[in-house]
Amino acid sequence: MTHHFVLTLSCPERPGIVHSVTSFLVQHGCDISEHQQFDDPVHGHLFLRTSFTSPSPVLTLQHLHDAFGPVAAAFGMSWQMRDAAHKPRVLVMVSKFDHCLADLLYRWRSETLDAELALVVSNHPDLRPLALAAGLAFEHVPVTADTKPQAEGRLLELVDEHQIDLVVLARYMQVLSNDLCKRLEGRAINIHHSFLPGFAGAKPYHQAYLRGVKMVGATAHYVTADLDEGPIIEQEVIRVDHRLSPDQLVRIGRDAERLALARAVNWHCQNRVLLHGNRTVVFS
Repeated sequence: MTHHFVLTLSCPERPGIVHSVTSFLVQHGCDISEHQQFDDPVHGHLFLRTSFTSPSPVLTLQHLHDAFGPVAAAFGMSWQMRDAAHKPRVLVMVSKFDHCLADLLYRWRSETLDAELALVVSNHPDLRPLALAAGLAFEHVPVTADTKPQAEGRLLELVDEHQIDLVVLARYMQVLSNDLCKRLEGRAINIHHSFLPGFAGAKPYHQAYLRGVKMVGATAHYVTADLDEGPIIEQEVIRVDHRLSPDQLVRIGRDAERLALARAVNWHCQNRVLLHGNRTVVFS
């Protein structure tokens, strides 16, 4: 049986990095099936994603991980290696809007989402039937100003209980605390219903209408303590014109939200997104 692995890394640019990686894989009898790299000339940094296979049952993920450690240390790499057969477990957070959740459920059930949806959590009970119909557990965690610490504590308990790899805010209409954002750093994705950085805050499509925009869009980004300013993973833009009402812009914008969020979740779960400060390198 062939085993499939993915290696991602970033490190300061210097000669010999790619040679060392490929030599390591050759020495262990591995075959590269996909290789992408980006040499950032502005910051002098190299980013790399290599997908490879091994026919040997002896070469487990742990064995390869341990063996690659000295190579990574020699170049000061930030790196990850994972078994591509493992689909990350995802917790989806929602409020009352159902379009992003419904889209993720469809992609999951049709096996076009490279993730395992494990649980839906909401501060409202409205979308319970949608989650249960898809065979997913639903947890109602109400949030008020007084109960927010307890609600976020419950969320972290669920993350641990269900061995969650990624939290997806699929139009979850609550601001996470700074502490929770730090706890979920690099493993929580939000979809913002506008083409950031324009039209932040409430009713972005109505703001866009008043400005007579010619494009609307959505932004999928990592969650950080800086509200809606986390590293951007994907953005989707749709052309519009003066004939469209605010309500029509909302409907069009929801299409953009679904597309941007689904791509961001897939790319994260495929280890195609590498973080570098407040920027991302996305090997799509």
